[in-house]
Amino acid sequence: MKYEILYPEAFPILKCSMKRGERIKAESDAMITMSSTIDVNGKMEGGVLSGLARKFLAGESFFFQELEAARGDGEVLLGHPLPGGILDVELDGSYGLIVQKDGYLASTEGVQVDTHIQNLSRGLFSGEGFFILKVSGRGTVFVSSYGVIHPVNLEAGEEVLIDNGHLVAWPDYMNYTIEKASSSGWFSSITSGEGLVCRFRGPGVVLIQTRNPQSFEEWIKSMIPAK
Repeated sequence: MKYEILYPEAFPILKCSMKRGERIKAESDAMITMSSTIDVNGKMEGGVLSGLARKFLAGESFFFQELEAARGDGEVLLGHPLPGGILDVELDGSYGLIVQKDGYLASTEGVQVDTHIQNLSRGLFSGEGFFILKVSGRGTVFVSSYGVIHPVNLEAGEEVLIDNGHLVAWPDYMNYTIEKASSSGWFSSITSGEGLVCRFRGPGVVLIQTRNPQSFEEWIKSMIPAK
């Protein structure tokens, strides 16, 4: 399947050119347009229990879209609801990708999407919750963001502190810890507006988004007059 990310810097869409018989899986309601040769169906990855876990534990959709070029070659345009980027990540089967809530857009055949359980401290304080998505297998996964997606490439032993609201995805072999943002103590961490951050250690590439959806939500709420 050939694909192209159109308008990458402003409200991008994913254009997929599919040969007859090819399929792509996408988040529910991601399809913008499709050729008349293509069928779209709702599918549950891994059965009912996996669908329930995605819906009620990870906050994702119960169903995926499966788009298949059933009656000939065709074209599909996919998008996501937030004003932000789309990035393609190639998986070779040697590792999986941990994806934050709302970060999964679509994937090619050969890629599986499962619910991943975080430990207690990460679930409580990372901002991602106890259940997030793990994408694995061989193929291409397309992740989406609020704002532009920026890769943070860490060499072996190199560390970086990342505000948890800016995380998009990272390899499953990378570990991270959660700590206060300021080395001066909790008061400085809280008054700085940062609070807790995630410390990642390389090697690996962490994908971040240039805008924080939680901060935007709070800004919108501040603009609504109180009753």
